[in-house]
Amino acid sequence: MAAGRRTLCCVPHVLVVEDDAAIRSALIRSLGERGHAVSSAPDALTGLRAAIDERPDIVLLDLGLPDVDGTELLRMLRAVSQVPVIVATARDDDASTVRALDVGADDYMVKPFSAATLDARIRAVLRRAASAEGDGLLVVGPLTVDTRSRTVVLRGERVELSPREFDLLAYLAARSGQVVSKRELLTEVWRLPYGGADKTVDVHLSWLRRKLGESAQDPHLLISVRGVGVKLVEPDT
Repeated sequence: MAAGRRTLCCVPHVLVVEDDAAIRSALIRSLGERGHAVSSAPDALTGLRAAIDERPDIVLLDLGLPDVDGTELLRMLRAVSQVPVIVATARDDDASTVRALDVGADDYMVKPFSAATLDARIRAVLRRAASAEGDGLLVVGPLTVDTRSRTVVLRGERVELSPREFDLLAYLAARSGQVVSKRELLTEVWRLPYGGADKTVDVHLSWLRRKLGESAQDPHLLISVRGVGVKLVEPDT
């Protein structure tokens, strides 16, 4: 059974998955000083077990782990839990960033970074996670998006989406009827800075349309507004 995220308490629990003992100790100390409860794991498989057993509020994940690459660990974690994950790594190339975000990371930080910046990122991700919970259901016409189980149903049929496709659809569903710019999607869904490649959004929108049974030439739910962005609407609206 998938491990659910526990209700946030006044002291957020951070699980640090980091193989470097010095960095791990520094993170535990600095996060503890800023009011977080912290546990840690030195490798991927120990981290996966801890994430399932301890049900932390958020995971801080290094990619360069000794047993399994952090990206693969994130893929395994997303199969059993929707706990927010911040990747904290020395890898600063675009390919690693996009790969981690596509697999399901909520944020991406490149080492070195300050303790204050990390604390701010953790608080921001936890705020987004809390605001997204509600009753978990987003309904737009014949489309239902369940943010808790991360499932999508269209006209009674289950729609299988990748983690990033789901995040994109959920973001638009939460703002149904509103035009959302590609820059906003890159910033809020992909966690990429302004100036990222709009083509990333275009490609995922194309995949999403195909799975929703429509196309850019014959849209029903996903409507592009030329030069502005895209919106999710009820059919025939």
